[in-house]
Amino acid sequence: MIDLDFSFEPTPWEAFLQTKQAGDSIRAVDMLAMLEGDDEEVLEDALMQLETGCFRLDLAGIPRGTASGEAALRLRQEMEFSEGGLNRETLEVSDPLRIFLEEVAALPVCGEEESLARRYASGEEQVGEMLTNLGLSRVIQLAGEHTGYGVLMLDLIQEGSMGLWQAIRNYRSGDYAQLRDRWIRFYMAKAITIQARNNGIGQKMRTALEDYTQVDQRLLADLGRNPTVEEIAVEMHMSVEETQTVQKMLENAQILAKIRKPAKEEEDPQEEEQAVEDTAYFQMRQRILDMLSSLDADSAKLLTLRFGLEGGQPMSPEEAGRVLNLTPNEVLAKEAAALSILRDTQ
Repeated sequence: MIDLDFSFEPTPWEAFLQTKQAGDSIRAVDMLAMLEGDDEEVLEDALMQLETGCFRLDLAGIPRGTASGEAALRLRQEMEFSEGGLNRETLEVSDPLRIFLEEVAALPVCGEEESLARRYASGEEQVGEMLTNLGLSRVIQLAGEHTGYGVLMLDLIQEGSMGLWQAIRNYRSGDYAQLRDRWIRFYMAKAITIQARNNGIGQKMRTALEDYTQVDQRLLADLGRNPTVEEIAVEMHMSVEETQTVQKMLENAQILAKIRKPAKEEEDPQEEEQAVEDTAYFQMRQRILDMLSSLDADSAKLLTLRFGLEGGQPMSPEEAGRVLNLTPNEVLAKEAAALSILRDTQ
C-alpha cells in the first residue's frame, strides 16, 4: 500500500486568518481584496470561518452612499431616517419599513434580557420568544447605524434578527448585551460585505493597492523622503481616509508576504534580492546609509529612523517625532535639510 502525502499551500486568505485570534477584527476590504476572483462559495466559506472563529467584521473602508438609481434614493432616505432618530412618524403611512416598525412596537415585551437569557440557557426554551421580542428594538437601532452601505434597512433588520437568534442560542454566561450586539453587528456586516463584493469593491481595492505602490515609489524618488499619506492622497485623487484604508491593506499584504515567504522554496534568492535592489526605495536607502558619516548625530539618527536603516521598519513623521521629541513638521523639515546636505556631498 502506498501512502500518498498531499500538502497544499494555504491561500492568501487562509494564511492571513492564521495570523489572527478569536475576537480579532477582520477588515471586510482586506477580505474582499484577497478573495477577488474567487466565486461566491469561497466568500461564503470565508464568512463562515469568521463566524465560527468568533471574529469581528470591520466595515472600515467600505464606502457609503455609492449606489445609483432608485436604490440610491432609498438608501439616502434611510440614512436621513436613521440620523433623525428612527422616528417612524416621518415615514409614509404605507411605507413597509414603517409598517414593520409599528408591528414591532406593538409586540408584548416584559422581563429583563440577561435574566431571560440565563433562563433560556438553563433549558427554559419557552422564554425564547420573550427574549426575541425584547431584542428586536436593539436590532432596529443597530440597523440604523448600518444604513447607506447598499443594503436596505428591512434587509439589515432581517439579518440582524438572525444574529439575535444566534446570540440567544449561544449565550451561556457573562454579559448578554455584549454578546447580543456582537452577533447582530456581525450578521449585518456580512450582508454589507456581500453587497460590497457585488458592487466590485474587491477589484477596486486591488487597483488602489497597485496605484498606491506606484505613487509611493515615485514620490519617494522625487522628494528624496518617504511621502506623507496626505501627499499620496493628492496624487491618487482620494481622501486621506480612503488612502489610509489602502495603506492599511498594503501593510497587511506585506505581513502576509513575510509569513508565506518560507513556503516558496523554489524561488531563487538571487533573483529576489535583485528585484529588491531595483526599487527606488532600496537605492535611496543605500545611498543614505553610505553617506550618513557626513551628517551630525541628530540628523543621522533621524534618517535612520525614517528609512529603517538599522533593520527596522521605516517610521512615519509622527512615529519618528515621538522618538526624537519633534513635531511631524519639524521631522520633515530636518529630514529635507539632511537630504539636501547629502545631495551636496555627492
